[in-house]
Amino acid sequence: MTRHLDADVAIIGGGLVGSSAALAMRKAGLSVILLDKGFCGAQASGVNYGGVRRQGRGVEQLPLAELSHEIWERLPELIGIDGEYQRSGHLKLARSEEDFAKLEAYAARVRPHGLELELISGKAVKTRFPWLTGDVAGASLCHDDGHANPRLVSPAFARTAKVAGATVLEHMPVHEAVATGNGFALFAGEDTEIRCRQLVNTAGAWSDQFATQFGESVPLKKIYPSMVVTEPLPYLLPMSMGEEGGSFYGRQVTRGNYVMGGGRGVVLDNPDYSRPSVTAASSVMQRAIALFPHLQHAHVIRFWSGTEAEMPDGNPVISASSKVNGLFHAFGFCGAGFQTAPAVGSVLCDLITQGRSSIPVEAFSIDRFHDFQAP
Repeated sequence: MTRHLDADVAIIGGGLVGSSAALAMRKAGLSVILLDKGFCGAQASGVNYGGVRRQGRGVEQLPLAELSHEIWERLPELIGIDGEYQRSGHLKLARSEEDFAKLEAYAARVRPHGLELELISGKAVKTRFPWLTGDVAGASLCHDDGHANPRLVSPAFARTAKVAGATVLEHMPVHEAVATGNGFALFAGEDTEIRCRQLVNTAGAWSDQFATQFGESVPLKKIYPSMVVTEPLPYLLPMSMGEEGGSFYGRQVTRGNYVMGGGRGVVLDNPDYSRPSVTAASSVMQRAIALFPHLQHAHVIRFWSGTEAEMPDGNPVISASSKVNGLFHAFGFCGAGFQTAPAVGSVLCDLITQGRSSIPVEAFSIDRFHDFQAP
């Protein structure tokens, strides 16, 4: 027998974006059904590096990142835990003079938009950060950026949305979503039909499938970041850091483990999934050792990969549908959506309840891909 459910809004995808949207919409008084094909927060939202940074984002993303920066500060009152969130600072390293020139140019470009970066050149880097023993040509420091534990933060948003009254359906894959004239019908799981007035597509690396169902094909590409965790070691790295160009990024948690990323996992027969690559993990460690020689004999105790979505212009899609009234999209965060996700949830709520957002999101319109034809 088919189970019938009804809500103001249905959200496909229980990652951090979908869960934060569900929470924001419940606080706005909307009835919400949040669906995920597995566990909420178990895909890209839960397996990412955990960087909570504004530094390095394009100018068009900074208003969104600034709003999220404010929300992260209120995490305990919002979801009941701090998620191991620390405003440790984010240090971006330049391994060459050419890369340092790029950091200088970026700092000048974002200064009018309120992002104050401290540039540190030459030998001053070693003086300032004696724990950084490898060769660097300079660095850029964003003092209030930081990091958090995605395995804690992402599921907590879904749990809080449920406590707030959202219907959360896990292990509930959506097979089909169709417009009905006065809303949408979703067919999910083995026996569930959902009717809603408005529909939000936050299905991560699988969002293109739903966009295509409504005639909005997008050039989404699946990527498979590779992560590495070491055994606990003496605490030396007080901030999150990365390299200009993104070839390596790392942080050390208070327990002493180094969490580091770079490279890609190995795609399995099903492109929805990947497994960690020994080659990629080894490459990450070699780059880490070049910066921190004390890691030369460190044991790697865990490594993994996950599936994320990437758009060709480096920007996500956050917009109302250009073709179907009541349909909204938010996906394709290019491996950098963890920090902005809480703000994206707020923006989606504003788009649905007010028809607009105070945060400029025009650059993220799905209509920018209107000429794309799926292969």
